[in-house]
Amino acid sequence: MVSARPFGSGHINDTYRVITDTGSSYLLQKINHFVFKNVPGLMNNLAQVTAHLKAKLEAIPGANPEKEVLTLIESNKGGYFIQDEQGNYWRVFIFLTNTKSYDQVLTEKQAFEGGKAFGRFQALLADLDTNLIIDTIPYFHDISFRLENLDKAIAEDGTHRLNKLSSEIEFVNRRRDEMCRILELGHQGVLPERIIHNDTKFNNVLLDEHHQAQCVIDLDTVMPGYVAYDFGDAVRTIINSAPEDEADLDQIKLNVPLFTSFVKGYLKQTAVFLTEAEVRSLISGTLLLPYMQGVRFLTDYLNGDIYFKIHSPWHNLQRTRAQFQLVKKLEDARETLDDIIIKTWRHEIN
Repeated sequence: MVSARPFGSGHINDTYRVITDTGSSYLLQKINHFVFKNVPGLMNNLAQVTAHLKAKLEAIPGANPEKEVLTLIESNKGGYFIQDEQGNYWRVFIFLTNTKSYDQVLTEKQAFEGGKAFGRFQALLADLDTNLIIDTIPYFHDISFRLENLDKAIAEDGTHRLNKLSSEIEFVNRRRDEMCRILELGHQGVLPERIIHNDTKFNNVLLDEHHQAQCVIDLDTVMPGYVAYDFGDAVRTIINSAPEDEADLDQIKLNVPLFTSFVKGYLKQTAVFLTEAEVRSLISGTLLLPYMQGVRFLTDYLNGDIYFKIHSPWHNLQRTRAQFQLVKKLEDARETLDDIIIKTWRHEIN
């Protein structure tokens, strides 16, 4: 080894770029086993998913599996991770050179490439048996679970903050039934459970030197779920013109051109396998994910800010209000946004 330097801006795992004396580059990661409590299950998922993606790409002319999929390095003890004497878990990937990632979507081209990347990811995994993938973070995007946690925090009011939250609580309660719609459709068998990413921020897409999507990364949250979750989570950050903790709610506006470009990229890859029910659920996912994030921020505020890092005593409340304002904006534009989704889908299937 020649050097090992901290790499990237992730907040969960500790990541280092390692360069060997032969010039080869690798990513060394210490897995945060306080967040990811089932590391063997997580690594099973990662190995299953990357192997499946590569097998699918090998059958596609012009595809390059080694560039388009993360490659895990097997340890000399067998398996794809090791545990050191301190109980820490480590893994190694091949470093993908000549790639870039961006924390914010600034152009319609970037939005399209983000949609294309996450859409293709879902499409390539559409035939992977969900029973092979372990649910390593149970109830991750389960809104009924998140609402139960909020109800407990309200009942306990351990920080005595509840008396100033009547409008936020009312906002949540008015939308409870509607926001459980995706879960209900899933339980009824209307929406199929598929393998999804569960953390579709734009910086989890690597772009190549031509600014085209090359590889989806950060696969630690890959689990069974509904496609609307990935769609809504990506839209939550792409369509919002302001940061997720914007204090001036008037600054929260919808960037519909970026949304349209994302939808075009996403459905170009997914229209071939999505059911009509899934396509029609995408607008529900668009509303659900900022609502759910707001519920999580509000719960943490009531619990004394024990989960999310904060920069002020009211930071989680500020985040809550910003996410709920985004929900209001999305509700006002729901018909327009749904029309964009349906028209784009019909264009792709005809």
